[in-house]
Amino acid sequence: MMKDTTIMTVSEVAEFLHFSEKTILKLAQKGEVPCFKIASKWRFSKPILKAWIDNQMEYVH
Repeated sequence: MMKDTTIMTVSEVAEFLHFSEKTILKLAQKGEVPCFKIASKWRFSKPILKAWIDNQMEYVH
């Protein structure tokens, strides 16, 4: 079960978005999902990720 933390790891984002970790890494490397690196590890801000998702959903309507 995923903890409700502000900063998320690749595996937590993969679980949250229902994608594989490999897909999340590819999206991060391409700059297609909001993220940043700390000590060569990808990290994701949960509030920013949620806002990004909301913004993506606006384009669908």
